[in-house]
Amino acid sequence: MDQILEILEKEARRSPEEIAKMLKKKPQDVRKAIKKYENEGLIVKYKAVINKELIKNDGSEVRALIEVNITPQKDLGFDRIAERIYSFTEVTSCYLVSGTYDLLLIVEGKDLQTVSKFVSEKLSPLENVKGTVTHFLLKKYKEDGVILKHREENKRIAISY
Repeated sequence: MDQILEILEKEARRSPEEIAKMLKKKPQDVRKAIKKYENEGLIVKYKAVINKELIKNDGSEVRALIEVNITPQKDLGFDRIAERIYSFTEVTSCYLVSGTYDLLLIVEGKDLQTVSKFVSEKLSPLENVKGTVTHFLLKKYKEDGVILKHREENKRIAISY
């Protein structure tokens, strides 16, 4: 992968001037390369990794990993059904994977019932969906290569008799 892309993947806040200095290139060349990558779709989005566990209001969303078995469509394979599934607003990520299931989804909802309702009313009834397995995420330790710090838990005092 190109060095500019590697730097931006690790730290998207780096300016073209900083990247140019790191790579001993001209800032205008770096700006031009970044613009080209954006136009070609290599750079799709710039993103901040947020540790939602540290946000004070407790209205955080529930995330789930959902394994989906599907029947591929004739002459279309998995793509058409995957497109239908990833079009749902609840689905934040969708991957075709090898193994015992076909798609891996990351789904978000305001609570467990919202995610459960999505699975039972929208996902499972789809014609090509053969089965699903849902795993609710309980705690994040690391995301996108970043180790997340957690709030101090209340430490209980051991009781002895």
